[in-house]
Amino acid sequence: MFYPAIFIIVFFVFFLSTALRILNEYERGVIFRLGRVIAAKGPGLIILIPIIDKLVKVSLRLIAMDVDPQDVITRDNVSVKVNAVIYFRVIDPTKAIIEVENYTYAMSQLAQTTLRSVCGQAELDELLSARDKINSQLQEILDTHTDPWGIKVANVELKHIDLPQEMQRSMAKQAEAERERRAKVINAEGEYQAASKLADAAEIIQEHPMALQLRYLQTMREMSAEQNTTTIFPFPMDVFKPLIQMFEKNK
Repeated sequence: MFYPAIFIIVFFVFFLSTALRILNEYERGVIFRLGRVIAAKGPGLIILIPIIDKLVKVSLRLIAMDVDPQDVITRDNVSVKVNAVIYFRVIDPTKAIIEVENYTYAMSQLAQTTLRSVCGQAELDELLSARDKINSQLQEILDTHTDPWGIKVANVELKHIDLPQEMQRSMAKQAEAERERRAKVINAEGEYQAASKLADAAEIIQEHPMALQLRYLQTMREMSAEQNTTTIFPFPMDVFKPLIQMFEKNK
């Protein structure tokens, strides 16, 4: 007597569980009806026809993907390991499901091959100093290839560039030599400036002999302030000039 009512309740529960879907704000649902795509719906409540309709969820949020380290030989024949991170999002859910079987795996493989290709065309110095340029090239190439898949590459960033131990030691020696060169140049410039100032001071003293006497007095005051046991008193050479001249005449 209760069997028809139980059957109806079970059928109604089954219909609700298979026909109703709730999608979040960042999700879209690609609906296949008998194998044919009819629409990409969402967010909110989605009503499906049981057995006939099939729903495939697609997230529209930004995805950060790590690219595995790749062995790269640069244009100047240096072997390095390079890895990167890619930021991308799905902008067309229908294309992302229809045009490629697994867009996440396809993006990973495409990023690895593109990373090897772009880094292999650059020299080591360019990889280390011009990362923004390399990042822009990677983003442009990936975005061009993934556009038919309904995917937008937002950004590509190189993370690590691992150099061989020999190259690291060579670069360390080069950096040390560069620092020594700069130190010598700075020291030479300091000596040159000091010599120029001394030459200017000598010209001033030659024009004003009393300046030398004032310098003597200042030096004596500085020496007396240090509490030395020995005091040196500078004696002007002008006092000995007459004696020197007389001595030269007697010769």
